[in-house]
Amino acid sequence: MFFETIRSEGLAHQSYLVGGDGAAAVIDPRRDCSVYIRRATARGAAITHILDTHRHEDYLVGSAELSRRTGATVHHGTGIDFAYGTPMHGGDRVRVGPLELEALETPGHTVESLSFVLRERADPERPFAVFTGDALMTGSVGRVDLMSDDLRANADTLFSSLHEEIMALPDGTTVCPAHGAGSVCGVGIRDLPFSTVGYERSSNPYLALDRDTFIARKAAEITYRPPYFRRMEMLNLSGPSAPPDRQLLVPLAPAALAGMQVVDIRSPTSFAAGHVPGSLSIWRDGLAAFIGWVLDYDRPIALVDDFNQDLAGAATHFVRLGYDNLAGYLAGGFASWSRTGKPIAAVGAWSVHELRVRQDEVTIVDVRDGNHRQDQGAIPGSLQVYAGELAARSDEIPRDRPVAVHCDVGYKGSLAASLLESRGFGNVANVLGGFLAWKNAGFPVEGGA
Repeated sequence: MFFETIRSEGLAHQSYLVGGDGAAAVIDPRRDCSVYIRRATARGAAITHILDTHRHEDYLVGSAELSRRTGATVHHGTGIDFAYGTPMHGGDRVRVGPLELEALETPGHTVESLSFVLRERADPERPFAVFTGDALMTGSVGRVDLMSDDLRANADTLFSSLHEEIMALPDGTTVCPAHGAGSVCGVGIRDLPFSTVGYERSSNPYLALDRDTFIARKAAEITYRPPYFRRMEMLNLSGPSAPPDRQLLVPLAPAALAGMQVVDIRSPTSFAAGHVPGSLSIWRDGLAAFIGWVLDYDRPIALVDDFNQDLAGAATHFVRLGYDNLAGYLAGGFASWSRTGKPIAAVGAWSVHELRVRQDEVTIVDVRDGNHRQDQGAIPGSLQVYAGELAARSDEIPRDRPVAVHCDVGYKGSLAASLLESRGFGNVANVLGGFLAWKNAGFPVEGGA
């Protein structure tokens, strides 16, 4: 038997390859699916089955493409109509060499969610692992705003799925979720790659709640739904196309950037000092989380960096979210732009000490996740608008005074500053160090748990 976890950084996504005796199964593959074929081939195994725990909203699945390339059968739930694959009901099983995978119906996060129990066929009474999708994650459970608009009904369904299906498994069963810490698919996910049923039973705060309290808590959670989710949902129903080749990105002359969506992947301090006018500041590790909030799928996209290292790695995030309109990168990095004599834009970069001095003369915009603000507190008098929603809500911010934006440590703040600048705000500063620096400096905080 073999068992491998394949992680997709940025998305905090986890997929799995399991098998033995020349056969393999993949659970929740991503669009750039060659990795599964390489890993299975290295094991001397053919991929025979592909299992989707649910239709994912935060990335393009690779099930249809992997099936086209391997001939493997795709399996998924029955609550919605996929254009490909074979539906599975609770209790249905597939054999993969010496292993067996049994479907459990675990809706609540989405209507068609399945979990898959992994057993050795020679020892069917003792489950080895359960692939829980986004129903159960380490220290958390799935968000409940994606199945329908009735959050309380969705939470009630999820409660039943958790306690009647997943938690009915033996304590030693390994829990293998589809997402980890940093994912938008749950709140407060722990930074653990996997867990066990017993560990979650004893430590997961959601599993300690009675039904009514669980429903109330889940219905009241702050969750964000990026606009690209709807596109992912539709493409994942029909089966996304094969990913483009992003190993050979096209170098672009400065003049070619005119009319493009320009994404500056440098650090916040580099962006603040000087950047292509109208460009958006999204640091490398934030690409997966934020390009789906601020970019469209029609106009070509260009990347700007300093030294243009590992741009193929950066481009992978665009592939996984379906941005096949990534045109290339600024040849020579930002330095090539500065040598042209073209205009260079800049935003302020403030310390928390400067913000403290000027606190009464500026509009302070807190672009953190609302859950962080509730738990950690806030700078007195600040306005809260999540970074991802800022483009759509910029009209809520006064234009008659300077604006200082802050996040947790400064990265989302740089994105926010660039968004406001691109919308005509002329006096914007990003607070470096964000709320953490403000709190560590001992400055006043209001609220918080």
